[in-house]
Amino acid sequence: MSATDFVEEIRSVGERLLLKLQQLPQAEPVELVAFSIIALFTATVLVLLLIACSCCCAHCCCSERRDREIPVRPRKPR
Repeated sequence: MSATDFVEEIRSVGERLLLKLQQLPQAEPVELVAFSIIALFTATVLVLLLIACSCCCAHCCCSERRDREIPVRPRKPR
């Protein structure tokens, strides 16, 4: 898939989503519930992704590094 095909596909999906959003006020209750579930799922995934990225970044970029090396000595056989 080339870059132009990908851009056209994204544009097509965006246009269909915009059309659905414009028709949402006149939609049936089943469509409203389905859209609400999909929107809630998408928001949950984005929030979890944000939390995961922030935890990872805070761990990697933290100024107080706790990388103390503890020497490990081999045990003597008994």
